[in-house]
Amino acid sequence: MHVLEDVLPLKLIDLQQVNNEDVEESEEEDEEKDLVPQDEFSCICNRCDEVINKYYRYYYKCTRCDISIHKFCAEVPTTLTHTSHSHPLTLYKRSQDWICLYCQRLHMKGVSYLCSACYWDNHKGIDVNCVVEVDKRRIYHPSHPHPLVSLISSPILCLCQACGKTHKGIFFLCTTCPNFTIHTNCIFLPKSLLIQQTTNGIFRHTHPLTLSYSFPEAEQRAKYKPKCRVCNGRFDPDRENLWIYKCEKCIYYVHLDCATSASTSGGQSIKNFKDVDYPNILRLPFPDQTYSLPKHLFFKAPGPTAYAEVSLQIINHEHELILVDTESIGSTSLKINESIMCYNPMKKIELLCNACVRPITETPFYKCNASEDERCNFALHEWCTRLPTKLDKHPCHSCHTLFLMSNAPRGFFNIYHCEVCYLPCNGYAYGCVRCRVYIDVNCGLMPEKITHESHPNHLLSIIDKSLDNECLVCSNQVRYSLKFGCSTCNVYIHPACALLVPRTIRHPYDKHPMHLSYLPIENHKSEYFCEICEEGLNPHKRFYHCDMCSQSVHIECAPSILQSETETHSAGEYTSRSKVYGFSNVKFGSIHKAPNHPHPLLLAQGIANDGGCSVCSTILQHSIILRCPECPFAIHEHCFKRLNKS
Repeated sequence: MHVLEDVLPLKLIDLQQVNNEDVEESEEEDEEKDLVPQDEFSCICNRCDEVINKYYRYYYKCTRCDISIHKFCAEVPTTLTHTSHSHPLTLYKRSQDWICLYCQRLHMKGVSYLCSACYWDNHKGIDVNCVVEVDKRRIYHPSHPHPLVSLISSPILCLCQACGKTHKGIFFLCTTCPNFTIHTNCIFLPKSLLIQQTTNGIFRHTHPLTLSYSFPEAEQRAKYKPKCRVCNGRFDPDRENLWIYKCEKCIYYVHLDCATSASTSGGQSIKNFKDVDYPNILRLPFPDQTYSLPKHLFFKAPGPTAYAEVSLQIINHEHELILVDTESIGSTSLKINESIMCYNPMKKIELLCNACVRPITETPFYKCNASEDERCNFALHEWCTRLPTKLDKHPCHSCHTLFLMSNAPRGFFNIYHCEVCYLPCNGYAYGCVRCRVYIDVNCGLMPEKITHESHPNHLLSIIDKSLDNECLVCSNQVRYSLKFGCSTCNVYIHPACALLVPRTIRHPYDKHPMHLSYLPIENHKSEYFCEICEEGLNPHKRFYHCDMCSQSVHIECAPSILQSETETHSAGEYTSRSKVYGFSNVKFGSIHKAPNHPHPLLLAQGIANDGGCSVCSTILQHSIILRCPECPFAIHEHCFKRLNKS
């Protein structure tokens, strides 16, 4: 312990002015460089041994040596006379911890006043704040226009205006604005940080996050109301002045606590099942458009007996069917050998299976051998000929056996609505005629348990109860019927979103495969737009993205059938419960005859160019219609039914 002397010469430094100059210089040097966390200015006061930082704004620096002193420390007198004591008090720098004789607080070194005439003890002293009016507790914070002062030295229970939580501690308050208090833990948070990694590194971000002192409701709305990327919780639009951390280069926002807490794991890091217990578990999404549940269950490698087991009930077609493989394509006995081409979205070639309504992308498959004049587009995957002819105790209709039907006895041109996914379908169905319940092939074969990469490490089981939760894939409600759910985390997925949305797709809008993305893409600076419908795209919902071309597509604008080229993501009465392409389970292209019209009509999806119905003038876009390929005639399904009845 020794007596403090005045240090001269000293220069007063304004840290806010210095920081502003540094920011301007760095922006001028390189505006495009990645943001990297910079060490904010700090040094140790040579008088009190405490930190000097930008929040105190002013400090003195020696012009000759490396000595720095808080402004308030430099202005504290080295000797003074106080009414509480009859002798002069002298300021000492302490080398050990000590207790204030007046307020009894423990101090870690620093400085204290002491009367050498009356009392000398290495463990005692008088706090500077107890005898001198100083501004040591006054700071200048960029989040608030007025200085903030910590007038209370003892912890109190109070609401923090930065994080929005009530907790106990030391607070800074504004003497000008009423009820403005900020906890010390929040007020000294770093301006930028790299988010801490948790178990298995699940939550991390490659760019530093910048501290923002508000998240206005208008900005939240412009960014599609993002969720916290750590806890997946919402940001409160009514409390837009709460602080957050955000990435300046990506659409990435984090709650204050989530960015600074290392304990958040989201519940997904620990696997809740063993692979050996579920060796045949279905892992979704399927890799690409060539996969489906029938293929997963019934595909057999090519061989001499691979195609012998064909169910006659499944091959229920008025024309001859031919097994098309590599050898038969070159056969001259095949009537349609010149026109056989597998589904290829890059060349805009469409070939769909009549059973599962999924693309036929490879041989072998069964194809109708009718002449071109008959215009029959019937085709079947080879593995779809092995579909079971009946299902017992299906979770959607366990009271009766469901039988396989090539034509459901209801609806417009055998188009029925699946009782599981609610999508229209004209493929094969598992049905109960007595109860008028029909389920498409994929939903009929859905397994009891799956895993999905959107919720890794946890089993998802079929759940049949009414809920008011969001689907993890499409963000729409999953209130009704069956869904896949995780009992641990209370998350759910529509059957259609799980079974019909592959991990990658090929599309003529991009020469590269497009990958399913669950979050905004890192380093994607611009706004997101769908390349098909040219409308805005919410990157917090699942979408397809090409990293090479930075192109994005709505899930519902990029189905496994080519009608997506004229579809928009907002379309369709059938997409209200599941945000996949509304006609994913409808095979268009069949030919039908209409009364009072000379030409055959094509079953199709209505587009904007179709205009209104030729009979009732109803807008045909986003509807199932009949269109004449030879003249400007198109008719709505309801009008076609009326014409047939008359």
